[in-house]
Amino acid sequence: MHEKRKALILKDICKTFGEVTAVKNFSLEVDDGEFISLLGPSGCGKTTLLRIIAGFETPDSGEVILDEKNIIGLQPFKRPMNMVFQRYALFPHMTVYENIAFSQFLKKKPKGEIEDKVKKMLELVQLEGFEPRRPNQLSGGQCQRIALARALINEPEVLLLDEPLGALDLKIRKQMQIELKKIQEKLKITFIYVTHDQEEALVMSDRIVLMKLGEIVQVDSPKRIYNHPNSRFSATFIGESNVFDGEVQKVNTDHLIINVDGLQLSANKNNVVKTGDKVVLAIRLEKVSLVNKTKRKSFDNQFPGVIEDIVFFGSIVKYYVRVSENVILIAQENISEEESETAAEESTIGETATLGFARKDVNVFME
Repeated sequence: MHEKRKALILKDICKTFGEVTAVKNFSLEVDDGEFISLLGPSGCGKTTLLRIIAGFETPDSGEVILDEKNIIGLQPFKRPMNMVFQRYALFPHMTVYENIAFSQFLKKKPKGEIEDKVKKMLELVQLEGFEPRRPNQLSGGQCQRIALARALINEPEVLLLDEPLGALDLKIRKQMQIELKKIQEKLKITFIYVTHDQEEALVMSDRIVLMKLGEIVQVDSPKRIYNHPNSRFSATFIGESNVFDGEVQKVNTDHLIINVDGLQLSANKNNVVKTGDKVVLAIRLEKVSLVNKTKRKSFDNQFPGVIEDIVFFGSIVKYYVRVSENVILIAQENISEEESETAAEESTIGETATLGFARKDVNVFME
């Protein structure tokens, strides 16, 4: 199978600011045309890493390799990259046309060539006819599209995006997520995208790089990182999970028995743990069912308990069920409009309910 060309290789990047370590031993290989999201909480080193790639920061150690050359020390404007910021950074006194064409003016490109390129960019971001307007005559979403067009007109090998949708309201942000992904797929340009929004990363990325305190916690496709978190942090930062501490009681041929506050949970066997190990378990809320509400009557794990709370979130409902003295298990189910009218009547706080889940849906890891 033909191996994909690497657009960018980061090797052992480290960066400190005084006593604060912003990025620590960061290594990553990015394929040509890949959409990579750097995801994590504020202060985890995402933007610092992006600035190192762009050349705005110099790492204390490590390499940024592009086209088999270490480009540390190469000035930002000499790197075949462009950056899109959260705050657009458009020139307020210039028209949309002038903003997009600015870099081409600097390169002294022929007028006809500039006009053609600006026209193509406006078609790409679906803002044809906006050439004479100024930034203060545009909405936030339109400004962000112009900022994107201004970056893409340079035909960068790599486009760096620092929370570009962070200033937009929710509805526009969701729309722009889809538009950005479409543009990226059409142009086949490598995107490295910084966000703290887990949904944004799940929707847009080919791979997610989950970061914490300057280090990589997990790198994988959105589907795998969601279904198979490798740590308590992964299980709780991306999506919601039931997370418990337990101890491995028995290692059988194909499954584990784990004690959680007196409950015996069954999980698929893995090669990491052995009898007596202290472990962390994570089960996605939607993988837990109220047995009386599902056609499936048999689960690897079934526990009776008392419903302590029922919370509606539009099309989903969450049931908080106490299954032991110290363990509350949360089940989440999708409900239709018709069902939502009767859901509250079917289950009530204080009544007994049995929760069930499959052992394949129990993620087990050491910490």
